[in-house]
Amino acid sequence: MTTFTRRETLLSGALLVAGGMVGWQATPASAAKAAAYQVLVFSKTAGFRHDSIPAGIQAIRELGAANGFTVTATEDSAVFTTSQLAAYKAVVFLSTTGDILNDPQQVAFESYINGGGGYVGVHAAADTEYGWPYYGQLVGAWFNSHPAIQQVTARVEDRTHQSTAHLGATWVRTDELYNYSTNPRPNVHVLINLDESTYSGGNMGDHPIAWYHSQGSGRSFYTGFGHTIESYSDQAFRQHLLGGILYAAGAGSVPPVTQIEGEAFTSQFGVQVAGHGSASGGKTLGYIDNGDWAGYSQVSTAGATRFSARISSGGAGGTIRIRSGSATGPVLGTVAVPVTGGWENFQTVSTTLTASGSGPLFLTFSGGSGSLFDIDTFSLS
Repeated sequence: MTTFTRRETLLSGALLVAGGMVGWQATPASAAKAAAYQVLVFSKTAGFRHDSIPAGIQAIRELGAANGFTVTATEDSAVFTTSQLAAYKAVVFLSTTGDILNDPQQVAFESYINGGGGYVGVHAAADTEYGWPYYGQLVGAWFNSHPAIQQVTARVEDRTHQSTAHLGATWVRTDELYNYSTNPRPNVHVLINLDESTYSGGNMGDHPIAWYHSQGSGRSFYTGFGHTIESYSDQAFRQHLLGGILYAAGAGSVPPVTQIEGEAFTSQFGVQVAGHGSASGGKTLGYIDNGDWAGYSQVSTAGATRFSARISSGGAGGTIRIRSGSATGPVLGTVAVPVTGGWENFQTVSTTLTASGSGPLFLTFSGGSGSLFDIDTFSLS
């Protein structure tokens, strides 16, 4: 197997585009209406250039025609001025590579995002602007390497976002699968991660591949998929890309997410804080045995419909019960925690909740004998 390293190879530019859709497809009447807003697709390259860029642009044009936005595609970085960017609700970096914006253009783009603009990064957008720290924060993580194109099973952590609501708990697809220089999880809301046991060449362990976050008053969405030409005729990928564009443009709703460090409990029975080098903040909620619990008075369960937790287990695994009000309060949902093969091997589990909660959050734990699992972070949405 050949593993390619930073900046992929030679050449320039890449632009990602998607067309057709599954869930947000507009009716003929709505498609015929005048477009409500504009999206800029930027595909300039100063390194490797993906041959999927034209297919991506065409797909995004088709998505726009069916969903009420117009698309301007360019590789001219001169468009990155304050006045010109103001015309667009979102800017898509479609497999861009290398150093593509000069200092004044970077300043204009920062102002655009901080002032409420949207960013969509597709695939090699993570192989872009390594010397610009603001961009690194915006994209979430920079490219490091990739193995050959192959099939993978991706795990969908959050199916409440418009880019993932059409997917099942797993998504099997063929693409080029980036390894990133850092894990973006502490700074973003992860939507999809890769199961590294299902392909060859992954080196991250916990391996996010699609995520979103806010930056200033703006919104950022990134997907590592989209290397191949075939991606842009794949209805599931097109829907995924469309959802990211809608989010970045502020045209789709995203449920509020409360993300909490597992060790931030305010009351407990049996559990302790455990040190973990690969955990967010270097710590987890640990030493969890059957019958233990943790309370979080700072977290309300009111209206919560989904729970996700990043867990590891070198022990017995078990079950988390999400409760409202007390450690014996109403159960809003349960989720099984598998054995992950080690205390540093993290993965995400999630479940839907009844939305009937009203009091503070309590987590109760059950399972076999001995240590069950650790909780790094968890979220309610």
